[in-house]
Amino acid sequence: MKPTGTRIALWEAYRYSGLGCTFAAAVLLFMAGGWLLDGWLRVTPVFMVIGALFGAVLGSVSIYRRLLVEQDSDESGDRQ
Repeated sequence: MKPTGTRIALWEAYRYSGLGCTFAAAVLLFMAGGWLLDGWLRVTPVFMVIGALFGAVLGSVSIYRRLLVEQDSDESGDRQ
């Protein structure tokens, strides 16, 4: 059962803020991994930048796939 009225706005806000946190966590996690790798190899922050970009790409793909799954479930629920 989906929420109605004012609860829809809160439900949407929680859903999209969760997606934003997922994206931020992916970027920060891979950036931190790159920072640790840079410190271990004693090089300039090349891997930190690569990690941040890789995290952004993976975070975007994760969000896109999650939205596709939600859209498919909404469409199949409307038919029944």
